Order: sequence, then structure tokens, then C-alpha cells
Amino acid sequence: MTTKPFSPGFRISKTDTFVLIAGSIGAGLAAQIEWWMGMIIAFVVGHFFLFCNVFRVARPLELAWATLFTTSAGCTIVMAQPGWPITFAATLAATVVVIVMQMRNPAYHGVAWQSINPGLPQWWTAQGGGSAEEKP
Repeated sequence: MTTKPFSPGFRISKTDTFVLIAGSIGAGLAAQIEWWMGMIIAFVVGHFFLFCNVFRVARPLELAWATLFTTSAGCTIVMAQPGWPITFAATLAATVVVIVMQMRNPAYHGVAWQSINPGLPQWWTAQGGGSAEEKP
């Protein structure tokens, strides 16, 4: 079994950049059909970037957020309830909760981890992650 390199903080790859560009184009095109279609695409792509690249959110928290958004957006599309303002407001509130929960986790390794979680290198080593020297 290989260990993952210690590489906390903000990250972005070519694939991430492609997804952001494609998502922006898709959101713009979809918004020309229905504003809410474009908003959904932009909202999800923006959260993908925020959760995966900026705050590095754990999978269970991402899935909880996705479940809330998918359920409320689906209900709004099918039954017109709870409606887009409530769907987006509730999901944004959940975004704040998810990020705060992640930042309080001893495994937090997103943006500003050095000041938020200065014990991360020791935690990483204790978990068997190998050397906790930052990789470029």
C-alpha cells in the first residue's frame, strides 16, 4: 500500500480548470433556456471547486450537501416547492455548516490550514501518512 503525499492547502489541476470552464459555458447556455438551469449548473460547479479545491471537504459532508441540494432542487422542479429562493438559501446555509464542520476537523487540510489547524503535520504522521513535509 502506498501512502499519499502530504499536500495540504489550495489546489487546482488541469482537470479542475477544464470542469470550471465547461461548467461556466454550460451554465451560460442553460441560462438562456431557463435561468434556474444555468443557476443550478453554476451552483454545483462552484461548490465542486469550493469543496474539492479550496476547503478540501471530506466525502461524507460533500454527500450530505449534495443530498440536500438534489432533494430540494428536485422537489422545486417537480412540485414547485420549496421554490428556488428557499432551495438556494437552505443550501447556502448548509454550505456554511459543512465548511465550518470541516475546518474544525483535526484532518482539515484546506486553504489556510497552517493557521486553522497547525497540528495537521503531527496528525498526518500519527495516521501513518508518512512524512509531513509539504510537497510543492
